[in-house]
Amino acid sequence: MAVRRIVLLGEEILREPGVEVEAFDDELRSLVADMQETMYFAEGIGLAAPQIGVSLRVCVLDLRDEDDPEAGRWVLVNPVVVESSDEEDKAPEGCLSIPDMEDVVTRPARVTVSGFDAQGEAVEIEADELLARALQHEIDHLDGVLFIDHLSTFKRRALLKKWKKSQKEGAKG
Repeated sequence: MAVRRIVLLGEEILREPGVEVEAFDDELRSLVADMQETMYFAEGIGLAAPQIGVSLRVCVLDLRDEDDPEAGRWVLVNPVVVESSDEEDKAPEGCLSIPDMEDVVTRPARVTVSGFDAQGEAVEIEADELLARALQHEIDHLDGVLFIDHLSTFKRRALLKKWKKSQKEGAKG
């Protein structure tokens, strides 16, 4: 396992759709382990392969809590949203690829996602609340979509201006 560099806004791979995984092998399981290690190191709840520079349709999530430490951890390969509710949910979102930036995003309140685990076994998740939001966010990454793409033009421009300013200040420091 290794902590990998997280790709930041502006790097092309974040805008490219990921390639479907065909081989459920040790290389995939090694990638998943690295992704989990990187997600934990960055203190995130989800991470998609493109965020570490790998153009594959793989994401990891961890929404465990103290009440049930075994539940709430997922590895999804080739995931797709197969159903989503008409009911919407508005909540703040951020992204490890756009650190320290967040805004309120509207998404379907409930989704059903299907895909595979790292061994190639079929997985289906019915989710609401934070899990539904996190799944949609990570699957968006696999399609080359960022949370800022769900914002109004005005809000997106303001966030991008703030991001560019923070990057310039970081480069000086």
